[in-house]
This record gives sequence, C-alpha cells and structure tokens, in this order.
Amino acid sequence: MKRISLKMVRNDLVNIPQFELPPGYRMRLFEKGDEQTWARIETSVDEFKDEQAALDRFAKEFGPYLDDMTKRCLFIENEQGEAIATTTAWYGDLLGDGEIAGRIHWVGVIPAYQGRKLSKPLLSAAMNILAEHHSTAYLISQTTSYQAINMYLNYGFEPFRTGPNCEEAWNLMEETLKRKI
Repeated sequence: MKRISLKMVRNDLVNIPQFELPPGYRMRLFEKGDEQTWARIETSVDEFKDEQAALDRFAKEFGPYLDDMTKRCLFIENEQGEAIATTTAWYGDLLGDGEIAGRIHWVGVIPAYQGRKLSKPLLSAAMNILAEHHSTAYLISQTTSYQAINMYLNYGFEPFRTGPNCEEAWNLMEETLKRKI
C-alpha cells in the first residue's frame, strides 16, 4: 500500500468512547527515566531504525517537557510489569495560527501484544487527558496504518484535508476500509 501522511481532527472532546483494559494489564503515566522504555516500544513498531534514533527524537521533542510527560504520556504494562504500549496526550498548533489543540501522538503497541484489545483503552485514556486541557484534538498518521485510522474514525476523528495528497489518501482509506469517509 502506498504510504501517504494524513491528518485527522476531532472538533470536540465530549462523549469519548470508553474501553477498559483486559485483565492482567495496567495503565500508568510516564516517570522520569522512562525515555528508554518509550524508545524501545516505538522502535519495535518501526517508527525508528534503532533505539538511539528514538532516544534522539525523544530528547528533541519531549526532553524540555518532562514534567508535562509525567501527566500526558501513558504506558500499558503486562502482568510482569513490562511496558508494552504507549501514547502521548500531547499538544500542538494544528492550523499554524498559534492556537494550541490536543494531539494524540506516538501511539505504539509492541507487535507481540497487538490484537489483544489494548489500543482502544489506551486511546480512551489519552483522550480523557486531552479533554482536561483542550477542546479539540488532532493526530497525524499514514495510510499504511489503516487499522488505526479505522479506530480513530470510530472515536469521532474526521479527515483534515490540508494538501494535494489528502484526496488520494482518503480515497485509498475508503477503498481499503470499505466505508464512506
């Protein structure tokens, strides 16, 4: 499948779908020192070529904001206490106009744990955090993550058409997901 970047937006943060973790898992917030844990998870889902590249990106993007990370970055742990999933209820300037919106950022579930009904509870928890601070939310993904795109659509996110590749991307998603978007 052709990989095309796309944006999605949710214009309100009310009536967020709620899902509970399956038995044996627990959710926790980022603690200072979890940088390597974040890098391990994000590298496992092929976001980075290696953990050092992930750590470098973490330092650049989140390093100055570790206090925010302790309130906005989530991990799911398995029964052994190993972190196996993460996302961040972050923030950013969606329109480039200086207005800050909530952002679902860096969602990752270690491949061995994918398909175990962890993504929805993780997204619910992140959206709940965003709702405490923001009135709208957005995310950036790509067409190759079509299963995640389908989940985001089910959470009330809509296409945010911003560039020439948007129509191609959303047409591909309609075809792949077999749903009108």
